[in-house]
Order: sequence, then C-alpha cells, then structure tokens
Amino acid sequence: MYFEWSFKMSIGRFQVMAVLQAARAYVLGMPLYLAKSWGLNRAIFYAAAKKGFKKRRMPARYIPPEELKKKPIEKLKNMWFLGDEGAFITKKNGKIYFTIGGQAQTEEDFRKQIEERFSPIFDKIWEEAIKIVKEFDPAILLSQRKFYEKVYKPLRDLLAEKWSRMVRESRMKKLG
Repeated sequence: MYFEWSFKMSIGRFQVMAVLQAARAYVLGMPLYLAKSWGLNRAIFYAAAKKGFKKRRMPARYIPPEELKKKPIEKLKNMWFLGDEGAFITKKNGKIYFTIGGQAQTEEDFRKQIEERFSPIFDKIWEEAIKIVKEFDPAILLSQRKFYEKVYKPLRDLLAEKWSRMVRESRMKKLG
C-alpha cells in the first residue's frame, strides 16, 4: 500500500518550475550546467516567495524587447540576467553558479533534487521541456512575468500530473 502511494504524485510544481526554468535558460543560450543552476535557483526563489520570505529587492530592469533579443544573457557585477530576470551569482570550484540565501545551486544539486525525482526517465522529460519552451516566442521567454504567466502557470499542474504518471509507469515497468 505505501509502495503504491509513494508513486502517485512524485512530481510537484517545484520540480516542474525547476525543469521549465532550466529548459528556458538552455534554449536562450546558457550552458547546460548553468541552466540547471538557474532552474533550481528560480524554483527555490518562487517557493520562498510563495511562503512570504522577506526578499532582498532585486534591481528593476527594463530593456526594450529588441535589445533583450540581442543580448538575452547578461552578466553585471555579482548578478546575471536572463532577459529581464536577474539572480545573484557566486564562484565555486572555478565555475559560476546562481545563488540564493548564500547557497550555490550546482548541477549536482539539480541532479539530486530534480533529476532523481524523474528517475529513470529524466532525459525524456528534459527533451519534452525543451520542446515546450521552444514553442514560445523569445519575447515570452525573455520576460519573467510572461514566462510565469504564459508558460509555467498554465502548464504546471498538467505537467506535474503527466510527468508523475510517466515516472510511475516507467518505474512499474522496471519492477517487472
């Protein structure tokens, strides 16, 4: 009974946000390791915001859409921007990672916190996320608000349910 229950909803909104944000960053040109850092960072950020954390105000940034398309990723001082959305960065082991609350989000963290939840089919989920993100106009991907409202919000519960079912089915097949 417990075994069956544990497979019912293995994927939640947090994992959906992390994967879609990572796919967004990758499609817009971030290297894979950094896109995964971005995805986990943004999932943590939105989860904390939902709980009403006292957030450190992020600098406001308005850049005309034409300019954002020319330079979708920009490094400024201790921050990187993906379109109009910024996150703090740090260096760890010679690599740049996104950070929140003094904690760097590494590709290993992404693997443990996100990819393992999708085991054994993360690659299939990743391909689907890339395909989904590529269907949207770059102007939507470059806008924090538009990405949240037009990509993540309408798909979050559908994908959580679909991806949970896919993971459950693949695990059941694997068991025999």
